[in-house]
Amino acid sequence: MSNPRASSGSSRRPEPQPIRVVDQGNHVLEGRSAHRIGDVLVGWENEALLAMEKVGRDQVAIVVPSVTIVAEPSVAVVDAVVERRGTRRAAEAYLEFLYTPEAQEIAARHHFRPRNREVLVRYRSTFPEIRALTIDGDFGGWAAAQKTHFDEGGVFDQIVRERR
Repeated sequence: MSNPRASSGSSRRPEPQPIRVVDQGNHVLEGRSAHRIGDVLVGWENEALLAMEKVGRDQVAIVVPSVTIVAEPSVAVVDAVVERRGTRRAAEAYLEFLYTPEAQEIAARHHFRPRNREVLVRYRSTFPEIRALTIDGDFGGWAAAQKTHFDEGGVFDQIVRERR
């Protein structure tokens, strides 16, 4: 198939056409960067920072958005599991420790944006200020966000349809 932008008989190379690659997870950032696959990868901040550390700061550019949505995995003590394993004290101690300044310092050193304000300030060069929206505060909670953005015919479907 010929490129309509390239003139016949021209020594100019045809312009490359974009190829969409949609990965199911963000764990591919390091491999994609190292093998020069793709121009842009949307991923988690911590994985982008890790890739930058592993493949070289001059090999990966991180574009920091002016606004983002807070996305945090849930943490919980699962009663049935801790009862069966006898690990309730350890699990509860971990949860109590998780958001202390010491734990947040460890998280920041491993490329996770700390939630503790004082720790975040110490890592400002790594984690620049970003306006952070929340599902509950800015989108009316998960049920409303699901209906508007992800249910059949929602915003996500509309965007995907427009791109095809």
